[in-house]
Formats: sequence, structure tokens, C-alpha cells
Amino acid sequence: MTPARKILTVFGTRPEAIKMFPLIHALDRDDRFASRTCVSGQHRGMLDQVLEIAGILPHYDLDLMRPDQTLDALTANLLTGIGRVLDQEQPDWVVVQGDTATAMAGALAAYYRKIPVAHVEAGLRSGNIHHPWPEEVNRKIIGTIAALHFAPTETAAAALRRENVAAETVHVTGNTVIDALQWITARIEAEPRLARDLAPLEARFAGKRIIGVTSHRRENFGGGMEGIAEAIRRLAARDDVALIFPVHLNPNVRKVMNDRLAGLSNVALIEPLDYPHFARLLDISTLMLTDSGGVQEEAPSLGKPVLVMRETTERPEGIDAGTARLVGTDADTIVAETDRLLDDPEAYAAMAQAHNPFGDGKSANKICELLA
Repeated sequence: MTPARKILTVFGTRPEAIKMFPLIHALDRDDRFASRTCVSGQHRGMLDQVLEIAGILPHYDLDLMRPDQTLDALTANLLTGIGRVLDQEQPDWVVVQGDTATAMAGALAAYYRKIPVAHVEAGLRSGNIHHPWPEEVNRKIIGTIAALHFAPTETAAAALRRENVAAETVHVTGNTVIDALQWITARIEAEPRLARDLAPLEARFAGKRIIGVTSHRRENFGGGMEGIAEAIRRLAARDDVALIFPVHLNPNVRKVMNDRLAGLSNVALIEPLDYPHFARLLDISTLMLTDSGGVQEEAPSLGKPVLVMRETTERPEGIDAGTARLVGTDADTIVAETDRLLDDPEAYAAMAQAHNPFGDGKSANKICELLA
């Protein structure tokens, strides 16, 4: 009998956990694999929420997050911490996801030990190493190292081939975020209590169209956040809408939003949501204003248009398909594009009914077959 192939999944942030747990579930169900998990704790509370709801108990938790930690200090700690785990486990494969410092350091530590790396959500490119920063460079580093590239779309696969990545190592699998969203939506339907904490806001804003907002990108710190805050303040002047904004814990986000938006009756600045409640926010929203990458993939699965508050996106498939639109961080543009969707039913329908290009909810199983 062929021995089980040892797979070590390495991740550290909430978005990684959301996109990795469907794969971990699939690996755990499959006798061909011995599945091990290592989390860095790059996000702490938000990571733990996802692990709990997904029922994942990591084999290793490096707990590396520190207040005001610099990127170079974080990277150094990640590299040595993950390296110690690799030396102990000696896996057959290391699997990383996306574009975080954890993913990049995990791939690099594996490379130093000549352990093959598989990259989930491979091939995303904006073409600008400063937008998103530092994620674009992290992706390119992982793309150089990885032996298997699991691209979410054909566009992402083509980007890898243009960089001379061997075509036989590139596989279009869809994005595991759709697997995760389908899983959590079914859980909420079966257990409504998982997302009950939004009920008071739903009652408070009954009769209004809800706009969901998320913002956390480093490249938007400063003037970009000011522009986003001003746009929200002006949108709140409409009496037919309410805005629900789970405010990221980073002080560069919190200070601006609290200073500019506190006290507005139809703006709810709330604590970051766990995964079930965020899925519920997507479900009850008319549209999403975001600078997040994941929301660009998730919201279209529920028929919600996405206005992307960034100058570039490494997910052009949504733009091309019509599910998302780049609006930058200029307040005038954000307000104008939001008003257009709210006031023009045809414009709204064109985005809400567009085909989601990011997957069918079967990505984790496809990845398992390729790892086997």
C-alpha cells in the first residue's frame, strides 16, 4: 500500500484561513494524505474565529503577531518559525495560499529545504509592485518557487505562462473562496444563530438599502482612507440607504473612520465580523464598497455588485465579467458610481446578474486530485 503523502498547509490570516479550510477538510477526508496544519497567527483574533467555525485545530501555532511589527521583523520571524516546523515534520509538500507574508515565507522556507511548494490562488497579478503592496511581490516570489500552481481562472493561468512558468505545472481550479462561501451559507441556513448578531442592525435599517463596506489595504492608508471616509459621509446623506462598515483593527483605518463618520445615524461602524456574520452582511447588502480582494470574488456569488476602491486589481476577471468596477479612492468617483447603481435599475441588474468567473464550489476537490 502506498504510504499517505504528508501535506503541510501553512497560513496565518483570516482570508487565508477562509480559502484554506475547504482544502483542509478535503485533505482530512482523503486517505491518500496525511494532513498537517501550521498557522503563523499573522492575524490573531480574526484567524481564530475562522478556525473555530471551520472546526480546525492547527498542529502548530507560531503566534507571531506583535503590535506595530515591521514587515521585515515579521518576515524574519516567519521564516525561522516555519523553518523549525518543516525540519520537524519533513512534509512531502507545503501548500500556501495567496499573497501574505506568511505564504511568501512559507514558500521560501520550503525552498531552502528543497520541499516542493503548491500555491493555491496562483497567478494573480496587478502589474504594479506597489499596488497592492507588498502582496504583488509576495505573489511573484511564490510563483518563482512553486512546483504546482493552482490558478483560480484562465486569466491567472495565462499570467503565469507569460512569466515562463512551465505550462504543465499550471492548473485552473477555480477559487476555494467559493467552496467556503457555499459551505458557510449552508451552515447559516441550518443554524441561523451563527449570524444572529446582525439582527438588531437589520431591524434598525429596515426599509433602507444596505451598502456593505470594507477597507484595510496598506496602499490606501492616509489620503486613500480619507477619500473613502468622505465618500461614505456623502452617501450617508441619502435617506434611502444605510452603510454597515466592519472597521478593520488597524489604527490607520480606525482613526480616520471614527473621526470622520462617528455619529452618523445611518452609518454603523462595527467591530470586525466573524465569517458567518460577514457572509450574512454580503447576503443582506444591495452592493459592496471594498478594497478587499476576497470580496471581489465572494459578493458576485450572491449577486452583489462590487465597487473596488483601489487603483488596480489583481482580479481583472471580475471587471471583465461585469461583476466589479474599479472606482479608486476619489470620493467624487465613489459617490457617483454608487449613486448610479442605486438609481439606475438597468445598471444594477447588469452587474448583479453577471456570471461569477471565480469558480463552482468544487475547487478543493480538484486541488486534492492534483496533489495526489
